[in-house]
Amino acid sequence: MTDFLQNYPRGIILTMDQLSLYFQATLTRVWAPKGQTPVVKLSPRRHHVHFYGALEVRTGREMALPADRQSAEITANFICLLLRLFPTQPILLLLDRAPWQVGPAISPVLVDNERLELSYYPPACPDFTPQEPVWSQVREAISHHHGYPQFHTLVDDFETYLNETPFDTNFMQKYAPAILCDF
Repeated sequence: MTDFLQNYPRGIILTMDQLSLYFQATLTRVWAPKGQTPVVKLSPRRHHVHFYGALEVRTGREMALPADRQSAEITANFICLLLRLFPTQPILLLLDRAPWQVGPAISPVLVDNERLELSYYPPACPDFTPQEPVWSQVREAISHHHGYPQFHTLVDDFETYLNETPFDTNFMQKYAPAILCDF
């Protein structure tokens, strides 16, 4: 990352990850008045959708889309979308080594886009990626204890929250050299 920042001080640094959203409500701790146990309605349906998300680590801007599955082809399409969102800037894309983030579908995207550089987090280190707190925040805000009667409404609200909420990230302060963080 240091080389990228030295070569492209105004380059775009994105961290990308995927998440699976299920229609069944996830439970977490919640405050409730004493003696009033909260009731969460659960759906017996097993509907689910995957989300591809990329966080711009300097600004906290999230770009996310739902997908019916996770594959190298969909990953390549999502990367192409990111390239269109930043049509001229060099991009450093940080990935977590998921099986669908490598493969023959990804190679042509790299060959055709010299301004794109991929870098991978160390294996089994999800705490390094700033995308994980984004997923946690949106789940807390939208899907934990949800009472959505329709799955598509849950998916729409999840996607809207991701794409319209600025997320706090201290990635640059933690991992970039201090002299390069003062942009």
